Amino acid sequence: MSRPLLLAALAGGLAAGLAAGIHWSQRLSPALRASSPPAPAPPAPALVAPGPDFKAIARLATPAVVNISALQVFRTERSPFFSDPFFRDFFGRDMPFRMPREERKTSLGSGVIVSADGLIVTNNHVIEQARQITITTADRRRQRGTLVGADPVTDIAVLRIAGGDLPSLGWGDSSRAQVGEYVVAIGNPFQLSHTVTMGIISATGRSNVGIVDYEDFIQTDAAINPGNSGGALVNTGAELIGINTAIYSETGGYQGIGFAVPSNLARNVVDQLVAHGRVRRGTIGITRVTDVNEETAAAFGLEAPRGVVVLELLRRSPADRAGLEPGDVILDLDGKPVEDAAQLRNELAGAAVGSSLRLGIWRNGGAREFRVAVEEAGPGA
Repeated sequence: MSRPLLLAALAGGLAAGLAAGIHWSQRLSPALRASSPPAPAPPAPALVAPGPDFKAIARLATPAVVNISALQVFRTERSPFFSDPFFRDFFGRDMPFRMPREERKTSLGSGVIVSADGLIVTNNHVIEQARQITITTADRRRQRGTLVGADPVTDIAVLRIAGGDLPSLGWGDSSRAQVGEYVVAIGNPFQLSHTVTMGIISATGRSNVGIVDYEDFIQTDAAINPGNSGGALVNTGAELIGINTAIYSETGGYQGIGFAVPSNLARNVVDQLVAHGRVRRGTIGITRVTDVNEETAAAFGLEAPRGVVVLELLRRSPADRAGLEPGDVILDLDGKPVEDAAQLRNELAGAAVGSSLRLGIWRNGGAREFRVAVEEAGPGA
């Protein structure tokens, strides 16, 4: 068969098939035809929520961050024979003829202006044992800083410079900080002035890190490096929610884990240092506690492992006078659940001296409630 005939035959067969299809489709019931699925609607365009305006956050927050240079002087003892390898190997650490000497080094860090009249918050370790403190503001002006007060157990210090209309950062409420929200870190790492980095809050309430005595850190993955200490951690509203303090690192540099003192804790310390020159902390006389685990929870008849067990308390202390005993399990404090010993310690230390606290206690398989007065803790507490 020639090609034109082949094409014609194919065309004829196609026409006959179409005619048969039309004939049978007309014989289908209307209900069956109506049940055919409608054509799918075009997909709706995806809605993309606008992210934070990091340019605006940096513009608002950066002017309030300062560079701090502190000349630190440390007194040590050293023998004139220390440089001789023979004497070092022979005497070891018991080197004779030790003589007092001063070692000087310059500490570089950051700080945050929190009031227009020149009040600055930083870390204690940035200015510890400093003979001279130099503050450089964002507009490159330099002036001497004066130490208002320091609190080593939270690693917070307060400085003051002359000023009347300085850019400052407002305090945010760190108790509202949530894991996953954006944050911005601003400081002076490696002497790179006013560096801005961003990340998220990785965790809140971090304790038992081993940095200071009172720990309630905000953990972030925003890049923090040497020189960032004392700088600002701000939220997307350009509010100060933390003072950058430390990093976890096996290299000495950024590895995605940084810690900041939460603003609520820092603000309380700052207010007390400004008002009294020291921090007054509360105590009820409980000296040793331990967290409740699965074994102790079962032994005490608790449904879940929560709270802390009182191991020791001082005689004639507020806790003793109120009727608390070793073996009591503290479940809540003023209606707030107590999760672990670190939280309890922070809550007690932050309680106002002269106030009273309501403790929910588990004893002998039942719940009880005690009202306990708060006294001032001794120096160094």
